[in-house]
Amino acid sequence: MASTRLKYFSLGVLVFQTTSLVLTMRYSRTLQADGPRYLASSAVVVAEVMKIFTCVLLVFKEHSYSWRALNSILRQEIAHKPIETLKLAIPSGIYTLQNNLLYVALSNLDAATYQVTYQLKILTTALFSVSMLGRRLGVYQWLSLLILMAGVAFVQWPSESVAVPEKEALSTGSQFVGVAAVLVACCSSGFAGVYFEKILKESKQSVWVRNIQLGMFGLVFGLFGMMAYDGERVKESGMFQGYNTVTWTVVALQALGGLVIAAVIKYADNILKGFATSLSIILSTLISYFWLQDFEPTGVFFVGAMLVITATFLYGYEGKPSPNPSRA
Repeated sequence: MASTRLKYFSLGVLVFQTTSLVLTMRYSRTLQADGPRYLASSAVVVAEVMKIFTCVLLVFKEHSYSWRALNSILRQEIAHKPIETLKLAIPSGIYTLQNNLLYVALSNLDAATYQVTYQLKILTTALFSVSMLGRRLGVYQWLSLLILMAGVAFVQWPSESVAVPEKEALSTGSQFVGVAAVLVACCSSGFAGVYFEKILKESKQSVWVRNIQLGMFGLVFGLFGMMAYDGERVKESGMFQGYNTVTWTVVALQALGGLVIAAVIKYADNILKGFATSLSIILSTLISYFWLQDFEPTGVFFVGAMLVITATFLYGYEGKPSPNPSRA
């Protein structure tokens, strides 16, 4: 009974985090408010600070709330192992790029289209797992990847609508930018995720310590990106310009969401994760249509969404890939 409750709790957490982050981020990027809009690069930096602080607290808790133990573990695992720490610079830089791209994507795409298209990360993760970790995919998994690509193609199929030529051209341009951002984010997500998994398997470090290392590099890369792209605006109005309750909610969801998922994912099997993805797509579609009112569903979109949902379940059908001899 307790195991069943944990599974359903995990399902609820996964659906809530995935759906709420996408919808609040989309809402925050389209909200008409007085004054300047918040800087996406600034939000990424603040999220990294929040993530580091949270992981430090978790390590502190793991070591019985001992300051001496915390100081010792951080010096031993980070300061005294510079090569191990530097290995995290690559995925950290890619994750920072990915987080910035998600803001670009949701500034130009509705939440429903984004949610479905972003499932292409399943494809990129699978391909990088095969090439970097030597995994073998089963027949159902390869079939699911083909169905996934077909589904996303249907979702991106241009719809016929009566519109002013200038607005139509602007909308098409914005959608192209949004889709391009999602595609690059999918590739970066797949590579960084598999690379991080490879590092975790090669060491016995705590996942929270690894996340502190990721966050440290992410903070440096984020600050560099913020000053490079928004330096003048930061000097003029500060890095917290345009921040409001919605902005802080987005930052918190982005910073803590991944950590929450890491904590509950061990209770969620492939079928449960498939349910979470499906429910998230459905909820995003409904809320985009009824609340945000920035999405007009078409028959082609629904066909594509159903294909993507089917592919998600099918990919988890053969949960454990066939064993493969380890490669050097």
